[in-house]
Amino acid sequence: MGVGFVVSGLIVGFIVGVTGVGGGSLMTPILLFFGISPATAVGTDLLYASITKAGGVWVHHKHRNIDWKVTGLLAAGSVPASMLTLWALHSLKADTAAINGLIKHTLGIALLLTAAAILTKPLIQKLSANPAGFLKVDSGQHLAATVTTGVVLGVIVTLSSIGAGALGTVALFLLYPLIPTSRLVGTEIAHAVPLTMIAGLGHAGLGNLDWSVLSFLLMGSLPGIYIGSHLSGRLPDRFLRPLLALMLALVGSKLVF
Repeated sequence: MGVGFVVSGLIVGFIVGVTGVGGGSLMTPILLFFGISPATAVGTDLLYASITKAGGVWVHHKHRNIDWKVTGLLAAGSVPASMLTLWALHSLKADTAAINGLIKHTLGIALLLTAAAILTKPLIQKLSANPAGFLKVDSGQHLAATVTTGVVLGVIVTLSSIGAGALGTVALFLLYPLIPTSRLVGTEIAHAVPLTMIAGLGHAGLGNLDWSVLSFLLMGSLPGIYIGSHLSGRLPDRFLRPLLALMLALVGSKLVF
């Protein structure tokens, strides 16, 4: 079983390195396939995500690809929302079936939304190139929209471990059309680390984490990300992204319906 988790981590890490997306979107369904309960799969994947993305924050910060103000606004919404969601799960702790059912359906919806985000990302990037009609940056409404986006991400990520990457980045494209793509990606990674760390530790406190599985996943994913990152741009991304979106949509549909 341990070898299977290492191989899974290697494959997912490779896909993340090549495409930049697919971490939680792929890892959590894989853990479900191995027979791990939805709650434990989400908790394990959350802490896995926080560890694997932590190194990316340092790299993006070094290259000045993080807008810390935007990161703070997102966290102002996502962190409290995550804590409230964890509190709600704690109140349902005695009803394991209800928790697993809620997480399973939220996971399915998050996978469908992520698939849509992957497919529409190029179109959204084109739309964001023309900021006419968007909320004025730093206006009261714009700041409130950023914090609200954080709240939504906080709830979705805590319940499904999915959304911090693809959904968060697409939302930032719409909210901050004048910020370069590399800076938006770095900003969302910087926001994802504390969110997934808090949510992951919260799930660990609820008993929803398998430390041995986490260690096996990291053994495979870290070299996988390294290899995939070096091949990024050499593989046909225009084919990989639609295939990834299709796979996520199929898994999401199965979980929801």
